[in-house]
Amino acid sequence: MRLTYYGHSSFLVETADGTRVILDPYLPGSFDRALRYKPIDEPADVVIATHQHDDHGAVDTIPGNPLVLVHPDSKAVGKLQITGVQVAHDEAGGSKRGRNTIVILDDGDVRAVHLGDLGHLLDQATVDAIGRVDVLMVPVGGFFTIDEKDAAVVVDSLDPRVVIPMHYKTDLVDFPIVPVDGFLKTQADVQESSGSSLEVTSETLPKTRTTIVLAHAR
Repeated sequence: MRLTYYGHSSFLVETADGTRVILDPYLPGSFDRALRYKPIDEPADVVIATHQHDDHGAVDTIPGNPLVLVHPDSKAVGKLQITGVQVAHDEAGGSKRGRNTIVILDDGDVRAVHLGDLGHLLDQATVDAIGRVDVLMVPVGGFFTIDEKDAAVVVDSLDPRVVIPMHYKTDLVDFPIVPVDGFLKTQADVQESSGSSLEVTSETLPKTRTTIVLAHAR
């Protein structure tokens, strides 16, 4: 499985059988130009939105004619199994910002989990529903999502092999969220990559949990 970080919470995931999935595409220039990552101009077989806010749900901007899944439940595309676990965008059961869907991508070799705009800690039933996690994409910026401390708790509860932080402050986003640095201080093994892509197989996954900061491709 190969993961490419576009920016914010958006990734391209290329699975073992060549299926291309784009997760949480953002709308460039949305929120009065508070979000300034460049357009995503690559095609995909599937585009998935964990929820429909403009910084996650711009599914109609992806070229070609991809299968569109918003708040996915369960769908097989080739050898890829896509599973959604329904949670909330806030700590009040969704009454403030609505619902959010945790997306699981399992290509038979690697199991990747994207938490979307998770707004609360996970109970044991949700942890059990998610199951094994090889690669975890976790929001860490706070305010609209869990903050760096809660993100660390969520990481511990899911016990992934690879952690990729997302949804944090950069010079291309003016949301009232914080940079990634505070979250990184909670992690024991941190690698900051100069590239935007990471390729993993079940055989090459690190033996102990590793947090990898990817550069944004857009």
